[in-house]
Amino acid sequence: MGDFLSSMALSSSGLRAQAQRLRHTSENIANTDTPGYRRKTVPFETVAGAGAGEGEVRTGRVKLDQTELRRIYDPAHPLSDETGHYDGSNVDLVVEIADAREAQRSYEANLKMFDQARQMSSGLLDLLRR
Repeated sequence: MGDFLSSMALSSSGLRAQAQRLRHTSENIANTDTPGYRRKTVPFETVAGAGAGEGEVRTGRVKLDQTELRRIYDPAHPLSDETGHYDGSNVDLVVEIADAREAQRSYEANLKMFDQARQMSSGLLDLLRR
């Protein structure tokens, strides 16, 4: 029974991590046109320590992407400088959509793994009751 619980804990840690990743990806998408906005990335770390199962993950500290901000020419914009340019965001919408899709698929895979372990443990308990 302990193996079922550890596999459920493993998949739930993946669910939490992918949900956090998806939250930041959607925030990046929402701020694509925000001047000066830097893309947020979330690294995954393995959980180590007492009570942590092997392979469990969590999200690390949120990091800001340090790539160059896009220079946008719009002399009418209130943030534009004397040349008519202002700093846009460094969010690439195509990359963010791909990241969101990957996070969604990983979330679904962890959910199926959790559900499969739950069904197997439920079946085992039914067999033991007989």
